[in-house]
Amino acid sequence: MFEGYGVRMIRWRRGRVESVGRGWSGAVELGVEVDGASVRALAYPAMVGTPLVGDTVLLNTTALAMGLGTGGYALVVALPDRLPPDPPVVGGPGHMVKGRYTPTQVTMLGVDEQDSPHHAVLASDVTLDGMPVVVADLHSALPAILAGVRASRPDVRVAYVMTDGGALPLWFSRSVAQLGDLLAGTVTVGQAFGGDLEAVTLHTGLLAARHVLHADVAVVAQGPGNLGTGTPWGFSGVAVGEAVNAVSVLGGRAIGSLRISSGDARERHRGVSHHSLTAYGRVALAAADLPVPTPLPSSLAARVRDQLAELPERHRVVEVALDGLDEALRALPVKLSSMGRGLDEDRVYFEAAAVAGRHAAGLL
Repeated sequence: MFEGYGVRMIRWRRGRVESVGRGWSGAVELGVEVDGASVRALAYPAMVGTPLVGDTVLLNTTALAMGLGTGGYALVVALPDRLPPDPPVVGGPGHMVKGRYTPTQVTMLGVDEQDSPHHAVLASDVTLDGMPVVVADLHSALPAILAGVRASRPDVRVAYVMTDGGALPLWFSRSVAQLGDLLAGTVTVGQAFGGDLEAVTLHTGLLAARHVLHADVAVVAQGPGNLGTGTPWGFSGVAVGEAVNAVSVLGGRAIGSLRISSGDARERHRGVSHHSLTAYGRVALAAADLPVPTPLPSSLAARVRDQLAELPERHRVVEVALDGLDEALRALPVKLSSMGRGLDEDRVYFEAAAVAGRHAAGLL
C-alpha cells in the first residue's frame, strides 16, 4: 500500500444556528456559531429537517476549511437534538438508493424502477427519436445553453439531465432554482439526486427526459463544482465523451458545448480547453455536432481553428452566428459565472454555450 494515499477523514464540528438566511428549492443558508466564530453553512431540509435559530447542528466543515469556491460551505449533517420524522411509508414506494453506503444515503422512487408508473415505457424499446442533446463540461454552461435555445425557439421544452461528476444534490444549484419555467424539468442520474425525476443511469435519464418530461431538447452536464487534476485524464469532464456515446446509442443527436475561453490564465484551457479536446477527441466514439460562435475575436479564431482541426473527422464543426445572443444572455434570470468570471470577463465561454443551444433549436 502506498503511504499517503489513504482517505482523509471528515472535519467534524458542532455548532449553533445564529441566523437563517436565503433559501431556494431544496436548500437554505445558515449562519452558525462554531468555536466562537460565525461560519456560513448550508442545509438540505429534505435530508436533515428544517433548521431554526438556536438549533444545535452537526457539521461537515471540510470544504469550508479547504477554501473551495463552489463548495465553500459547512454542510449540515444532522440536527441531533431535533431529528426529522421518519418517512411516512416503510419499504416503499421507491427502492432506489443514492449516495449508496455513505452515512447520508437517501432513498427515493426512481423513474425507471418497477414501482414507477413510467417503468413500462422505459422497459420498452424506446429511443430518443432524434432528439438534440447538448452535452457540456461545466454546470455554468446550462443557463447560456438555455438562452441560445430560447432565443431561436421560445416554445421549446428543455430538460436538464444532471450527472454525478460535481455536486450530488441538485438542490445545491441556485441556477437551476432560478431558471424556473425555462426548464421543463430535471433528471438526476447516477449518484446525483434531487431532480424532478431520479434515474439509475444517464441512458434511462435521457429516455425519461424524452418520454416522461416530453422534452424537445435535453442538456446534459454535471452539477456545480467540477474536479480536475491538471492531468490528461484526471478530470470529471471526461464524462462528456461518454455522454456523446450514450446519446448516439439511444438514437439522439449529440451537440457538444465546447469549453472555449479567452479569460482563463491557464494555458491548457485557453482557446478550446484540453477538457473538450480530450472528451471529443479521445473519449467520444460517436459523432457530435460542435458549434463554434462566429465571428470570434481575431486573436482567438486561428487558435480555435487549429485546435478543432485535430479532432476526429466524424465530428461536425458548425459555425453559428451570434446575432441577438448577447441580449438573450443578459436577459437570463441568473447571474452568469464560470470559474469566477462573468459574461464580460470571459464572453466567448458563454457564447460557445449559447450557440450550442441555438444549433440544437435549429435542428427541430
